[in-house]
Amino acid sequence: MQTPSLIDMPPREGLWLEIDAHSQRLRAWQGDMCRHECDISTGRQGLGNQQGSGQTPLGWHYIRAAIGADAPENAVFKGRRWTGEVFNAELAAAFPERDWILTRILWLCGLEPGINRGGQVDSQRRYIYLHGTPPDQPMGQPASHGCVRLRNADLLWLFEHAVPGTPVWLHDSR
Repeated sequence: MQTPSLIDMPPREGLWLEIDAHSQRLRAWQGDMCRHECDISTGRQGLGNQQGSGQTPLGWHYIRAAIGADAPENAVFKGRRWTGEVFNAELAAAFPERDWILTRILWLCGLEPGINRGGQVDSQRRYIYLHGTPPDQPMGQPASHGCVRLRNADLLWLFEHAVPGTPVWLHDSR
């Protein structure tokens, strides 16, 4: 896996992801063509890069790892490992306060030292993911603990097309 260079951002070739926290939208670009677009949910605490903030980090990242390829849809992840559980209404009722990480994980790594890489602003060490969420959770509005939540169908599309090394730009269009 080759780490993208900031000089090449946005890339002229290959797939890259744009996540606009203001519009709560994700777009997968290839050149000037949008290949996929969907609603997302970023951090309910807003935007920020500080460790422990519960905020969604801004700036250029890349997908460091894709986790869960062999897990079923709605697989429950904890510590980046499938627990063996599959999310359903009974599990939701048993653990109503759990922050569910479902189906797949695309783990982000920051590319900008001092902004989202290193020290107390390191997105990878903050465990910032693109991941699935229960179907009753809102999309199009901030509600996560800092990660980017997606519907399963959108996450599965990304998992297939946005392989490790894919650049990701998190920004606020305001």
